[in-house]
Amino acid sequence: MDLTLLEETLRGRGEPDYRAGQVWEWTARGADGYEAMTNLPRPLRDALAEAVPFSTLTVEAERESRDGTVKTLFRTADGHPVEAVLMRYRDGRRSLCLSSQSGCPLTCTFCATGAMAFGRNLTASEILDQALHFRRLADVDHCVFMGMGEPMLNLDAVLAATRRLPDVGITHRRTTISTVGWLPGLRRFVDEVDEPIRLALSLHAPDDELRSRIMPVNDRYPLAEILAECRRHAAATNRRVFVEYVMLAGVNDAPRQARALATLLGRDHFKVNLIPYNPTGIYDGSPRGRISAFKAELDRARVPATVRLTRGRDIEAACGQLAAAPGARRARTAARA
Repeated sequence: MDLTLLEETLRGRGEPDYRAGQVWEWTARGADGYEAMTNLPRPLRDALAEAVPFSTLTVEAERESRDGTVKTLFRTADGHPVEAVLMRYRDGRRSLCLSSQSGCPLTCTFCATGAMAFGRNLTASEILDQALHFRRLADVDHCVFMGMGEPMLNLDAVLAATRRLPDVGITHRRTTISTVGWLPGLRRFVDEVDEPIRLALSLHAPDDELRSRIMPVNDRYPLAEILAECRRHAAATNRRVFVEYVMLAGVNDAPRQARALATLLGRDHFKVNLIPYNPTGIYDGSPRGRISAFKAELDRARVPATVRLTRGRDIEAACGQLAAAPGARRARTAARA
């Protein structure tokens, strides 16, 4: 829902200020339209339905995985594709993976999103409407900005949406914003964000040479600068920074690279999430034994580390698989939905 348009429309009709709060309260609780808002006069509900679309996004396709993960392909009003994911866990968690851009301009070589055409930044309302769509399907309690796009390139909109998420059921402590290391946005995040929102760094290599080869952004903002900001954030907030490390067979998964990663990060400020690679292009995923050996090296160095549980791989909803493109794939997705 375009909340700015909502407020302007209500103001233009001479409605009292509390009406916007009423509409938002219903929407955040999972109402599926204005008709459900029974404490609004019917003429007002009808007028809002005409003037303010209930969502800034339309659903083009939706698929559900064998493990209960739901991936939705949305379209913005001007036609840009956006994918987002609802992940259901056995312990009861309902976590959202939200997108901040349509596509991504940073072209990490292992990520399907980087291979699609970059569209534009999403507005705060378009980001929030991804969460609201899934809220209408289920209660939700966690959120990660690890979908399409680099959140630090669209930080104002991401934060504006994030500050509404507690009303939807997702507290700031259960919200994580991920970055590949876009330094201007990361510095702003460290300097300006007061809420206890978690920070994640998409790292994927223990040295600048390899990282630049698989993540071109590293040529512009090398590891030393990025890690310095992450350590500054951890020291200021007393919260570890999550390090995302996708396991690429024969590329970044050798025991010596695990030891180099442990030396790079140290024990105090980071927690490593090892991510089994979800095939999207030119790489193969590391075998399970290789991942275990890599983790053992981190454990030996007393660097906190876990292996991420993969969700939604069978519907291309897992980490690095969001692409929402080309037309043939969209057609196949719609046919299977």
